[in-house]
Amino acid sequence: MNAWAVIVDHPPFFYTLAAVLGLLVGSFLNVLAYRLPLMLERQWQREAQEVLGLPQAEHERFDLCLPASRCPHCQRPIRAWENIPVLSYLALRGRCSGCKARISARYPLVELATALLSLLVAWHFGPGVEALAVMLLTWGLIGLSLIDAEHQLLPDVLVLPLLWLGLVVNTFELLVPLADAVWGAVAGYLSLWTVYWVFKLVTGKEGMGFGDFKLLAMLGAWGGWQVLPLTLMLASLVGALIGLTLVRLKRTQMGAALPFGPYLAIAGWIALLWGDEIVASYLQLLGT
Repeated sequence: MNAWAVIVDHPPFFYTLAAVLGLLVGSFLNVLAYRLPLMLERQWQREAQEVLGLPQAEHERFDLCLPASRCPHCQRPIRAWENIPVLSYLALRGRCSGCKARISARYPLVELATALLSLLVAWHFGPGVEALAVMLLTWGLIGLSLIDAEHQLLPDVLVLPLLWLGLVVNTFELLVPLADAVWGAVAGYLSLWTVYWVFKLVTGKEGMGFGDFKLLAMLGAWGGWQVLPLTLMLASLVGALIGLTLVRLKRTQMGAALPFGPYLAIAGWIALLWGDEIVASYLQLLGT
């Protein structure tokens, strides 16, 4: 009996593995959300300097691997035992062991959230390839949401590979038939593209970024065209509620730009897992 057969035949082991893997991936997503926007910014600067014929400054290597993680306050390298997901934060009591500066609670929260969502996906689909594929999608959506929330940026380097991967997995009809996935990607992109241009023609303003079109296309590639109406409805509802709440709390001003990517990601993830049940319950409610 091979290792995969052992995992599939023992669901508790599969669920435990999913949660542990989620913790580790959550730690990596913290690094990704911080470093990838900086990497892209440096790349754009190099390209602009090259086009303009300006001298390019030499920089220390900076990518997802190097330099090693450091305290942002005192630049002290973080040792291996200080980098264990959640446990290190608790052991250090949320402070750097060198300068005692406070460590953001976002790090363990992202790790815990990634672990819990991975466990939920594993439980929902059960041991198998479907769960592994949707866990990968979930990790991508978490990373994209973190970046968009902070930088209002949905990098093509993350969105496009996930879009193609959705089409690839549905070549085997893992989640939906391939035709539904293809039309989901097309309809996802064109729906927000149309809204964008109608809004711009009417108001003269840009209501959203092109990254949102690609993100919805990616969700359609994974869940098919069927998930798109519910995704848009949930994303718009949640976005409106959070936006109004922020205005009431005076955290933002009416009309200020807010990232739409996290709402699309959350709504699309919910629609992928429970879309059929939600729509069926809604139709049943209308019929009563």
